[in-house]
Amino acid sequence: MFPTILIVDDETTILQSLSGILSDEGFDTLTASNGYEALKIIEGESPDLVLLDIWMPGMDGIETLQEIKRTNPFIPVVIISGHGTIETAVKATKLGAYDFVEKPLSIEKVIVTINNALNFRRLEEENRFLRKKTLEKHSITGNSPPIQALKKQISIAAPTDAWILITGENGTGKELVARTIHQMSDRADKPLIDVNCAAIPDELIESELFGHEKGAFTGATKRKRGKFEVANGGTIFLDEIGDMSLKTQAKILRILQEQKFERVGGTRTLTVDVRVVAASNKDLEKEIEKGTFREDLYYRLNVIPIEVPPLRNRIEDIPLLIEIFLKEFSEERHCHPKTMTPKAIEHLKAYRWPGNVREIKNLVERLAIMTESEVIDVKDLPPSYRCQKSTTLDLDFMNLNSLKEAKKQFEKAYIFKKLSENDNNISQTADSIGIERSHLHKKIKSYGLRL
Repeated sequence: MFPTILIVDDETTILQSLSGILSDEGFDTLTASNGYEALKIIEGESPDLVLLDIWMPGMDGIETLQEIKRTNPFIPVVIISGHGTIETAVKATKLGAYDFVEKPLSIEKVIVTINNALNFRRLEEENRFLRKKTLEKHSITGNSPPIQALKKQISIAAPTDAWILITGENGTGKELVARTIHQMSDRADKPLIDVNCAAIPDELIESELFGHEKGAFTGATKRKRGKFEVANGGTIFLDEIGDMSLKTQAKILRILQEQKFERVGGTRTLTVDVRVVAASNKDLEKEIEKGTFREDLYYRLNVIPIEVPPLRNRIEDIPLLIEIFLKEFSEERHCHPKTMTPKAIEHLKAYRWPGNVREIKNLVERLAIMTESEVIDVKDLPPSYRCQKSTTLDLDFMNLNSLKEAKKQFEKAYIFKKLSENDNNISQTADSIGIERSHLHKKIKSYGLRL
């Protein structure tokens, strides 16, 4: 699949020679002899880059550039300037042109400039993606065993080209894991494109993923590149894949297997090379049993499974997260950072955190705004967050029928207390009571203790 370059010049010889040379270099080319024609082509074809001459009859290059940037601000424009027009070309760059090349044209310089401009556009697209992501960037910050294990999985899987399925509850940081995988891969200099599978209606999924040609359906006023086309060479992130309808699953399975498709309303087959990273907050194996998720799609995606732990399973990271969020909030508001008392932190460590890292970030921001004191204490916490769990189990030995049952109940209460004292850290608890970690795991499971 080749980038499309629109060449705009009133000299027919330049249009012909540039079009032929760029075609030989692997680009698709379009040509226009004036600004009006160029704007019409851009509206219908949506090229990847425009080569624009400064001096043209009617609408000149400056006016054409201004109109392009008004209607299609993300299309890079390279100005072609003749002798004596350098000052005008500089003005054009201030108006949004990426760069300019002088006549007589050096083909080598033209090609280098085009490639640089296309790379710049790709980086801009990725930056826009990163800026719009609202999930907290510190979702995988911490030193707890679950987070250390997660980081190790990412470091091993990321450099490969294998497809990855990320699972975890809402707010745990699945998007951040996907972004980290991409940044640590060999595709880091290529696009990372996200697709919210739950947000795209069935009737628009093909247009969104594969693009469409102008006039393909009502409202298709110009050609559109789909997510797979934009992600070519990079990574496509299929978020909330479990919310995709069966009809859409069938369509996407074919594309994932072949990595070939046609735009809606088009006839040309496009081939892409993308790495697929998918994520879901659902148990997809249970969804398969219910008949709401395709088994063949599940096994196609689940080459390397990565599970992001919930916050309640990594409570030793809570003090660090609180510290980071308070510091970041103070930097954003240019004020002195507030602190939180150890007792308040203990209450928050006892909370179950159904909203995970997203929830604790929102809470800390609320407390930083609403607490008048520089120190946040237990009294400042909302009532629902002041529910400190008990560190003991109630025992009624008089109603037990045997010594064996009494010993069992005592051991259960003892383990429960020791786990609480060690913030539910199984390794530390096992060391403190002198048994193997695996043995403690079995006892926790047999007694039905919930961490």
